[in-house]
Amino acid sequence: MNKKIAIIGGGNLGTAIAEGLIQSGFVQPKQILITKRNIATLHQLERKGVLVSDKNEEAVRYADLIILAVKPFQVNDVLASLKKEFKEGNHVLVSVITGIGIDHIANAIGKKISIVRAMPNTAIAIQESMTCIASKDISEEKLQYVQDIFNQLGKTVTIDEKLMDAATVLGACGTAFAMRYIRANIQGGIEIGFDATTANLIAAQTVKGAAELLLKKGSHPEQEIDKVTTPKGCTIAGLNEMEHRGFSSSLIKGLVASYDKIAKD
Repeated sequence: MNKKIAIIGGGNLGTAIAEGLIQSGFVQPKQILITKRNIATLHQLERKGVLVSDKNEEAVRYADLIILAVKPFQVNDVLASLKKEFKEGNHVLVSVITGIGIDHIANAIGKKISIVRAMPNTAIAIQESMTCIASKDISEEKLQYVQDIFNQLGKTVTIDEKLMDAATVLGACGTAFAMRYIRANIQGGIEIGFDATTANLIAAQTVKGAAELLLKKGSHPEQEIDKVTTPKGCTIAGLNEMEHRGFSSSLIKGLVASYDKIAKD
């Protein structure tokens, strides 16, 4: 595969991917082509050397690897207009679109090409995404290249496609759930004496540090909890009160409610 990358859909996610790849040095700006109807919003990327176009056909002709980042309701029309441009055995199409399965994409194209689903989250904007990847009819070499792309933008894990809805809840909706916890932490910090700015800093950095402990040490949360819970101490008093109020169960129920919503839709 050549190292050229085309991104169809220059919205928030598409541009975040392009920005992250440039910042990481994984590819040169001129090796990325991004499309959007209104290319005026892509001038910042263009000034950095990224190629921009309002024609999706140019994207497919330009690169072997195409990232599809349009809205779900646009998928069928976009793919129908590009069917003749895809080359069997050559192109790799990576979809970052929520709720659109690999078989749906394959049927819309009507040709045998390698298809990958990737589910990043909003932290991709700062190269800290958790991206879940599922694939079909792809070589190990090509799949590794897709993983390499998203590893520039955070961390990746490969999963069965049947778990993609669950990945959306845990990895994408999970960002909002984590933010809600941090917000509550800030509010509590204000109530016990901090100003909002200081409470925000302490809460956010504490959560970041807690997550890094798990990622870098490979430890279980309970191991780290045990290190800060002393007998008759303030930590265990707070934890027990949260559990009495349903902290863990409400979070689990929220995750399940989000998953059920996706499943029903």
